[in-house]
Amino acid sequence: EVQLEESGGGVVQPGDSLRLSCAASGFSFSTAFMDWVRQAPGKGLEWLSRINGDGTVMYLASSVKGRFTVFRDNAVNTLYLQMNSLKTDDTAIYYCRFNDRRGQGTQVTVSS
Repeated sequence: EVQLEESGGGVVQPGDSLRLSCAASGFSFSTAFMDWVRQAPGKGLEWLSRINGDGTVMYLASSVKGRFTVFRDNAVNTLYLQMNSLKTDDTAIYYCRFNDRRGQGTQVTVSS
């Protein structure tokens, strides 16, 4: 059974950084393309990033390019999202995604 568990969210101020983690199990993580997506209050799901199985190819949405970085550690089946220079618009629930499966998400709130 595919299981994804996000963590690392919190309440931060504009300009701060956070690192989100996604612990994965139940599938071949090291060969899986993985996504990060988010959902802001009252809005639809927004795709943020994709990374290939060995972590050598990454794509980032224009809204986060230059501020966010995605990487993975296949030794511990964990996906990461490093978020720098956070803005109030980054407030959302963040999810990792494998195919059509997501975890419960982790809340990120950026507020002064």
